[in-house]
Amino acid sequence: MVKVIMHGCNGKMGQVITRMAGEDPDLAIVAGVDMRAEARNDYPVFADIADCDVEADVVIDFSNAAAVDHLLDWCAGKQMPVVLCTTGLSEAQLARVEETAGRTAVLKSANMSLGINLLMKILKDAAKVLAAEGFDMEIVERHHNQKVDAPSGTAIALADAMNGALAEDYSYVYDRSRERKKRDRQEIGISAVRGGTIVGEHEVIFAGEDEVIEFKHTAYSKALFAKGAVAAAKFLAGKGPGRYDMSDVIHM
Repeated sequence: MVKVIMHGCNGKMGQVITRMAGEDPDLAIVAGVDMRAEARNDYPVFADIADCDVEADVVIDFSNAAAVDHLLDWCAGKQMPVVLCTTGLSEAQLARVEETAGRTAVLKSANMSLGINLLMKILKDAAKVLAAEGFDMEIVERHHNQKVDAPSGTAIALADAMNGALAEDYSYVYDRSRERKKRDRQEIGISAVRGGTIVGEHEVIFAGEDEVIEFKHTAYSKALFAKGAVAAAKFLAGKGPGRYDMSDVIHM
């Protein structure tokens, strides 16, 4: 039985994972951390993780960027493995993630979905062929109107996957309205749409001369990400220091 501390337990994703864990015989949430106390949980909830004295194997984090530094300090001090699902981290925080991985196991993926991680693999192969043939690469991502970061971490991860497969380094363009000029050959455009209750949609476009190739992933429920986080927690429990991602979990 894997014992989990749910960091951000009273947020939307925290509650989805709480419900999912209640039906999983191999995993249990033994404590939660959240400043909000509106939800009723079957486990103790602490306003500060520093006050949590419950024995556990791993932390699942679905909170906000402002809470991540304190969480990483606590996990490093306790040598507690952590599945870090919070997005919108700064460059300084991303560097801190790598530093923390030297002291404990850290699993961080921009998206916890099996489909998205498989898409990243496919895009690497597609970019190698199509970019060399002069295809332009664009990403359009769509999310609900409550999402605060734009573009999404997943969109950037998709761009990074394509860029990393290329011999030349491509730049990212987030807002074409800033300059009136022709599109550069070595760029990846990333556009963000925010509206309604869209859970998550990512479309990758390879536009060439007289033909267009599109790859698209649509998430219809947050349970998709919760399932990935639970699988990641089971994988990470007991692991030594190091940096992991979802490709380690799903063995692609």
